[in-house]
Amino acid sequence: MIVVDTSALVAIAFGEAEREVFVDIIQQAPRVLISTPTALETRMVVHGRKGERAVALVEDLLRLPMFELVAPGNTELQAAFAAFVTYGKGSGHPASLNFGDVFSYALAKVRGLPLLFKGEDFSQTDIVAAWRPTSRG
Repeated sequence: MIVVDTSALVAIAFGEAEREVFVDIIQQAPRVLISTPTALETRMVVHGRKGERAVALVEDLLRLPMFELVAPGNTELQAAFAAFVTYGKGSGHPASLNFGDVFSYALAKVRGLPLLFKGEDFSQTDIVAAWRPTSRG
């Protein structure tokens, strides 16, 4: 079981280099959790860049049986705020997590699950990654 962040779903929707790796990881997971604010953020980002057709692709992906939308409860809200204070934009921490990021972080942290993401922001936190790119030496 894993948690997925907007960055991984956007990489899939836009056919970025990590697309196939992320699809494989998702297909191998018995369940993929996504916070409802993250699902909204994903739709907003995809719509802003590629429009309704790309949003439909994301919605189709999230309807697959392995996906489970999780509404944040009080525990997740507390964890999201703690992540913001420690790692959020304006905290001075290099991770500089945004609003959507702290919900992905919180869900993964509270559930003790690895997070599937793209980029360097989460790798600068204490979150466990579901995937790390191989070094390009």
